[in-house]
Amino acid sequence: MLTTVSRTPVINTGNIDAKREEIRRYFNDTFALYERLFACLKEDATFYLRPEPLRHPLIFYFGHTATFFVNKLIVSQLITERLDPKMEAMMAIGVDEMSWDDLNEAHYDWPSVSSVRAYRAQVHQLVNDLIDRLPLTLPIQWEDPFWILLMGIEHERIHLETSSVLIRQLPIDQVNPSTDWPLCPDQSTPAPSNRLIPVSAGKVIQGKDKSLSRTYGWDNEYGHLETELPAFKASEFLVSNAEFLAFVEDGGYQVENWWSDEGWRWVQYRQAKHPIFWIPQADGTYRYRAMLHEIAMPWSWPVDVNYLEAKAFCNWLAARTGKPIRLPTEAEWYRLYDLSIPQDAPDWDQAPGNIQLEHYASAAPVDHFRQGDWYDVVGNVWQWTETPIDGFEGFQVHPVYDDFSVPTFDGKHNLIKGGSWISMGNEAIRASRYAFRRHFFQHAGFRYVESQTEIKTEFNTYETDEQISMYLEFHYGDEYFGVANYPKACIETLMQKLNYPSLERVLDLGCAVGRSSFELARYAKHVDAVDFSARFIRNALNLGEHGQLRYLIKTEGELSELKTVRLETLGLEHLTDKVSFSQGDACNLKALYQGYDLIFAGNLLDRLYEPAKFLLDLDQRLNSGGYLVLTSPYTWLEEFTEKSQWIGGYKENGENLTTLEGLKRILADRFELLGAPVDLPFVLRETSRKYQHTVAEMTLWRKR
Repeated sequence: MLTTVSRTPVINTGNIDAKREEIRRYFNDTFALYERLFACLKEDATFYLRPEPLRHPLIFYFGHTATFFVNKLIVSQLITERLDPKMEAMMAIGVDEMSWDDLNEAHYDWPSVSSVRAYRAQVHQLVNDLIDRLPLTLPIQWEDPFWILLMGIEHERIHLETSSVLIRQLPIDQVNPSTDWPLCPDQSTPAPSNRLIPVSAGKVIQGKDKSLSRTYGWDNEYGHLETELPAFKASEFLVSNAEFLAFVEDGGYQVENWWSDEGWRWVQYRQAKHPIFWIPQADGTYRYRAMLHEIAMPWSWPVDVNYLEAKAFCNWLAARTGKPIRLPTEAEWYRLYDLSIPQDAPDWDQAPGNIQLEHYASAAPVDHFRQGDWYDVVGNVWQWTETPIDGFEGFQVHPVYDDFSVPTFDGKHNLIKGGSWISMGNEAIRASRYAFRRHFFQHAGFRYVESQTEIKTEFNTYETDEQISMYLEFHYGDEYFGVANYPKACIETLMQKLNYPSLERVLDLGCAVGRSSFELARYAKHVDAVDFSARFIRNALNLGEHGQLRYLIKTEGELSELKTVRLETLGLEHLTDKVSFSQGDACNLKALYQGYDLIFAGNLLDRLYEPAKFLLDLDQRLNSGGYLVLTSPYTWLEEFTEKSQWIGGYKENGENLTTLEGLKRILADRFELLGAPVDLPFVLRETSRKYQHTVAEMTLWRKR
């Protein structure tokens, strides 16, 4: 058994000094455990292998959790200086298979293992220093400094698990077994026969109140949802390797009828014939791949599969038995939990199942951990559900980490419940909600249910976030009070002023929901569009992919109207292939963003945390003679930019310093200002009777 298994702290009660030390211990335990996991890699060269082609090599994940701390501390303004800007840009994004993830190896010059270790040591010292000196009050709320620290710790605990899955996919000769990570010794017991156990009808209540949180939570856990469930039946055990073998031997991977369309495409793409961690032998038998070992097949252990395989098995079993067999919904899993687990994770004296590394560093037989009438309601392996993740009523995005949940609200990420043998911290609590793409592998299996209840898998097909809807209306909606569409007017104005034979590559920084990017594509062969907000990028991508987007926009009070934007109506439908949307930090861009004829930064400058640094970085990204276009209303606010970072809008030595003068001071030695600035008005609708009328200034600069 591993000794470092400290649990997620209770954050609403306790002594301040004791709580500070508890959080310090939680951080240091987590940080050390993560490094002990990567110590199992055979050699430095192993860090640069990609066990999963849709994810980065392991060196990325070794550095990513440390850079996450720094990036979030910068965004939340808890620190002002970066430790290693290049590493913090390179290892910021690329965890899930999102459309904006950059998996092109040509774009990366990965650092050495020793330099990442040294960087991690710096971050370790930085966070311990912050734990010492940041103000701590109880309860810890999600606006508090310690919430950001807990965010980083829980984030690393997530990657402890996801990295262990990638390590499990490495060639066995690239890992070193370790007594730190012990296998369950019970590997040869026969698998029990599964059966369906009745589950009584009842109400399931999900969602938390931010003001009442006992533990750290991700944003998707907050809000409210009540579900009245009719009676159903649930399998007593998780599906074992032995039970799944019947599906394999019956040709399950060769019969298209058992698979969804998505599942059958995956089978053909992967040429799948059996679960990924089954190793076929010449004699027709199988061995089993655990994280650091290859062993004789433990038939009584739960099978590890993705959602597509689990669903195909259920379809096969339903046809074989004549019963309505399927995967459980999220609410049905919660019903099992509420009937089986009397206490939530922070209050466990000992974990009730094979979870939190309190028993093994592997799965265990499916009949070892009884919980009420069922086994392994929590622990052993995660359990796939039929429910795509979405936000509850009242869902709000955490502003410091807006790309944790929202990018998965796409109908393509299904919830997994219950945790696995390595799930710790927030992953082990009742309220946790994690979702993966249906073809991804985790330490995940499934149980099945028998139910006549129709599954509702609809999710929001329109944007309901008030801020995002305002921007969608601003970019694509109606024009108000005779003021032209602002993103379109910006691009038309700058193109009238340019004297450039052709635009090959353009960079749109702070692209928001993408109208300026599409407009730029009228004049350029390729546009890279970057924004800090994953929510903005998600909507721009959805619009580009589907050609239309619906959003709710407020009229008055609680009343809203549903609007639809269509690229075809705006004459933009033929330009989508020329635009590449990505998430990124304008103040710390990756090196790949260079070689541009034009950089456009629309209404971005006064929302940056380091605007001068941003400006000083741009000339190296432009071709000789290239253009820089800035627009801004110069509404400097300390909420976004510390006053010491403003480049204008204040008095210097008793005299007024305007932002235009500040721009000239920063850019003049590398850029020539072309002509006089141009005023461009815009109107931002808040409700049907409230509008913001603002005037931005456009300046056009040419690289010397």
